[in-house]
Amino acid sequence: MLYYIKRYYVKGGVTMKKIPIGLSDFKKLIEGNYYYFDKTNFIDEIIKDGSEVKLFTRPRRFGKTLNMSMLKYFFDIREAEENRKLFKNLYIEKTENFREQGQYPVVFLSLKDLKADNWESMVNYLKVLISNLCLENRYLLKNLDSFDKALFENYINKNAKIESLKDTLKFLTRILYEKYNKKVIILIDEYDAPLVSAYHNKYYEKAKDFFKTFYSSVLKDNTYLQMGVMTGIIRVIKAGIFSDLNNLNTYTILSDFYPNCYGLTEEEVKKSLIDYNLEYEMGDVKDWYDGYRFGKSEVYNPWSILNFLHAKELRAYWVDTSGNDLINDVLKIVRKDIIRDLKKLFDGEGLRQNLSGTSDLSRLLSEEEIWELMLFSGYLTIQEKIDNKNYILRLPNKEVKELFKDTFIERYFGRGNKLIDLMEALTENRIEDYEETLQDILLKSVSYNDTKKGNEAFYHGFILGMSLYLEGEYIVKSNIESGLGRYDVSIEPKNKNKRGYILEFKATDNIDKLEEISKEALKQIEEGKYSSTLKQTDTKEILYLGIAFCGKQIKVSYK
Repeated sequence: MLYYIKRYYVKGGVTMKKIPIGLSDFKKLIEGNYYYFDKTNFIDEIIKDGSEVKLFTRPRRFGKTLNMSMLKYFFDIREAEENRKLFKNLYIEKTENFREQGQYPVVFLSLKDLKADNWESMVNYLKVLISNLCLENRYLLKNLDSFDKALFENYINKNAKIESLKDTLKFLTRILYEKYNKKVIILIDEYDAPLVSAYHNKYYEKAKDFFKTFYSSVLKDNTYLQMGVMTGIIRVIKAGIFSDLNNLNTYTILSDFYPNCYGLTEEEVKKSLIDYNLEYEMGDVKDWYDGYRFGKSEVYNPWSILNFLHAKELRAYWVDTSGNDLINDVLKIVRKDIIRDLKKLFDGEGLRQNLSGTSDLSRLLSEEEIWELMLFSGYLTIQEKIDNKNYILRLPNKEVKELFKDTFIERYFGRGNKLIDLMEALTENRIEDYEETLQDILLKSVSYNDTKKGNEAFYHGFILGMSLYLEGEYIVKSNIESGLGRYDVSIEPKNKNKRGYILEFKATDNIDKLEEISKEALKQIEEGKYSSTLKQTDTKEILYLGIAFCGKQIKVSYK
């Protein structure tokens, strides 16, 4: 939901500019005297770029819609003189390419809210969207012949057939060209929103077939087209959406082009903090909201910065704006390798990945696609580029880490304080309470499939949950060689006066053998000398725990 703050701020008796939280209309922002990070260099770069059709992919809330709105007001031939005033004293006004202002008819279509549970609903929403687009241009009706007028009115009245809807944008470019005798600029914001919705709701093939024609008919071999600009979150989809667009240039977060047109540079953030008397917060602001790497540039999350300027509180803002379904979907894939890689990320380690270059919605959450998808969605960033295909990924900042932490804990331990209670019972040496709480978690918050025989993923998730809670005071390691074998979990205190822990898990099909199996696990820790590594860290006291599982039933033995 979009909203913006109307409050004025006062600094030393001088009225400060309002903060445009959620405001994506460039004209409203400028005329309303809101605080604006000048991104009009984007216009200059767009004009210099010789490619006919351009696709920009960036995470949500990084300024895509505002930039598209800015392009509309700059290029649009309608109200050109009035719109010219919007760019006074901005970067673009001082360039040669300012002469392009107000020179072209413009069609601006945002698909960011085009989401539906099924294809029939999607078609109905499409008809409404196209009707509104045509209503914005209804002044064209008086210039149309009877055939074009009837088609235009069908669009407005939502009576157009699905095959006719595919050609809507092509039709608009033609009648605009005939009106102004000038080629048309097409702006399509969040092109991938309906496709991702279709994927999640299992009607992707139908949506793909429609949007392939919807985009290609207007963007390829269109004699009325001056330029097409598209934005989205994910990259070009291999499954055929843009297979016919050989005139398309794609600029992703991996590209070195347009580096500072999305997100905020350190200089921009520093200036904004000074403007709002918050310059003393710069270090913490960097830890929380910096860390994104677009090409060779490091940038801050603009949504979070604007919210911080308003609230003056360091917390997660970007992660509260919806769109976290991806994280939840990833955490449902309880494979051992996924859990292992998440553990690395949580521990601040880099994750080496081969990035294919395209995202394929037919296998969005496959092993090959997960990390790339999370990168382009803003949950990960580039730590290092090894070569053209291999990169090291990491969590960008504290804000995203908090999202992972909260979502992960909720996934495995439910809402409330169950994990806190569990870990406090362990660290306070209340092992009976630890056993009771763990048993309660298994019974109330975990599905049978999570704990069935052969599925170790839950227990690895449990380990990861522990590491998140104990972060800062302990070092949690899993499945590491020590002594004569590999322990399941080691918990090393950073303060060596505190107790350390070795945990060994075992599963059984026989509930009557739970206690026996838990003691076997305890014996394995001793005989395998699993504590040897922990002892080398000068940890003075070490507690051994053998934990036996039978479905949702457990038994804990300790020494």
